[in-house]
Amino acid sequence: MVRWVVGGLCVVLVGVVGIWILVASLDATKKSDEMARTGKGIVVSAKADKKKPTTSAKVTATLGGGGGFGSFSSPENEYEKGEVIVANPPERFIDAVRQLGFSVTERVQLVELSINLYRLRIPAGMNVPEARKMLRGRFPGLVVDANHSFQAQALKDYQKQVPRALIGWRKATPGCGGGIRLGMIDSPVDVTHPALSGQKIVYKSFHKKTRRPGKADHGTAIASMLVGKPNWGGLLPGAELMAANMFEVNETGRVVGSGVGLLKAVNWLARKRVQVINLSVAGTDNKVVRMAFERARSKGMIMVAAAGNWGKKGNKPAFPAAYKDVLAVTAFGAGRVIYSKANSGKYIDFAAPGVKVYTAVPGGGRLQSGTSFAAPFVSVLLALEIERGAARKPSALRKFMRGHTIDLGASGKDDIFGWGFVNLQPSCK
Repeated sequence: MVRWVVGGLCVVLVGVVGIWILVASLDATKKSDEMARTGKGIVVSAKADKKKPTTSAKVTATLGGGGGFGSFSSPENEYEKGEVIVANPPERFIDAVRQLGFSVTERVQLVELSINLYRLRIPAGMNVPEARKMLRGRFPGLVVDANHSFQAQALKDYQKQVPRALIGWRKATPGCGGGIRLGMIDSPVDVTHPALSGQKIVYKSFHKKTRRPGKADHGTAIASMLVGKPNWGGLLPGAELMAANMFEVNETGRVVGSGVGLLKAVNWLARKRVQVINLSVAGTDNKVVRMAFERARSKGMIMVAAAGNWGKKGNKPAFPAAYKDVLAVTAFGAGRVIYSKANSGKYIDFAAPGVKVYTAVPGGGRLQSGTSFAAPFVSVLLALEIERGAARKPSALRKFMRGHTIDLGASGKDDIFGWGFVNLQPSCK
């Protein structure tokens, strides 16, 4: 049973350096796409499992870039070369585009979203913008776009602060959050990690069959925040987590967050009846993804997303956070000062801690920063409120959260902190 206690402790939502962790999980390709883990784990460090987690010297993953999109030139220009995606094309569309030199490389029925998705290989000598323009001209009203790439929103840092301690919540009991089902779309999750072994996690990967999944660093970190064991500072250790991977390693060795993988993951989670989906990823606006999110919203799905980390690189809105019915969360750190690289804009809803958050990663733990790590705080608060009977409506949930915020920055809602820091603390029995 869960009840709310309005806390007096304020935590400052700090800006986030955006980068996404490019890591490949060797285990992922050997395991089933979907699995539930219940207890058999590889203990990486007995000390880390029994006491307060400690940073493993073996964890030395390189994080790309110093902020924003890292190696991304601009989010709208990051996509799979040589292909486009189309949603719900008209009758005889495929025959017509084949005559234009296009070929179908994949067809996906997103049943829960009522979307018939096609992945098309474009003709030789044509680029993606030209292909989109041609198809929109030949088929007015067609929902077509690039297969855009998305990033996890994180950055390595140097301090140890587990999530509950960082936000000022009391340590959870193992059953805290029982009966709640959370969803997340991210990179792979190491379900054998001591922070997650034995927790109620169902994992499914949506990477392209001809590619291997990306590394499990970022997904493991977010999962450990959401449902990690109490000694790792997990926010709701007793909740069930449905974890979907959308990241894969392409033919050049680069890790990309596949737009098609994102669509498949949303469709899967729509069947799982989760209270909230956490999306600690960011990219550009995409017409097909936008359609899928609108369909998901119509089915009562509540989505929370990282606000983005390229505030100094043009400060373009980050998606899916900037979609109207998605709750966007920015990050803050010590001193209640917004991080200089955090996105700003009218779409920002709330702020939460996101700087120097100590999380699990394969092989141990690591301090990390980013809007990625702010989003889970709001996700679990919303899930708890929905479990208590709140309407599954973004407008109603925003109103509830606004009634429990500490205003930061300019008076009222602003483009930096949104409505401010949500001053709630869950108390679990």
